[in-house]
Amino acid sequence: MEKPTARLWSGITDIFSAILEHPFIRGLSSGDLRVESFRYYVIQDYLYLRDFSRALARLASRSRREDWISMFSEHARTAIEVEKSLHRSFLREWGISEEDLSKTPPSPVNYAYTSHLLRVAAEESYEEAIAAILPCYWIYLEVGKHLEKRSSPNPLYKRWIDTYSSAIYESIVRAVLEIADSVLSRADRDLWASIARSFRISSIYEYLFWDSAYKLEGWVFKLD
Repeated sequence: MEKPTARLWSGITDIFSAILEHPFIRGLSSGDLRVESFRYYVIQDYLYLRDFSRALARLASRSRREDWISMFSEHARTAIEVEKSLHRSFLREWGISEEDLSKTPPSPVNYAYTSHLLRVAAEESYEEAIAAILPCYWIYLEVGKHLEKRSSPNPLYKRWIDTYSSAIYESIVRAVLEIADSVLSRADRDLWASIARSFRISSIYEYLFWDSAYKLEGWVFKLD
């Protein structure tokens, strides 16, 4: 029988193909991506991780098994440090401080994506919450593995690729996928439709996150 996570992935093949063909992702391996777009992405992703950790904390509080509570709590506290440590290394090289970050608003896509995650984690079924957070883990691993074959002539981009294709990061993702398969295998047909929709929406936001960085997206009107 096909695993639930495999069913979910089969529902986003169009999105994942578009991600791999996006000039941001292609530019990482070719080295041609503008540094301005990569800097924008790193800053926004650093801001994103703060709310992603909050969504994981909510998921942990709703988990019924002690090992799942422990894992999601640990991820909320430390697992994303794998990513944050990478981002901090870039930010140090660019001379961007925590104070600078505190003055930077989330982009429109960042704001919308994290709002989606936090709402689903708080208000929808536990199954939907698992599905909503899954693309952030999984798509990055698959993109990293895809780009690992090509690497990059740009040392900044190579460090990014090496992080998301690493055995450490893969072990984190595989643990989440194992839980997801256990949880989602119990879903009936009606619940599955909502699960697949939450997973697909988050996957679309993953595409848009890179797209907004490539375009250096800003708010149409001033926020303050």
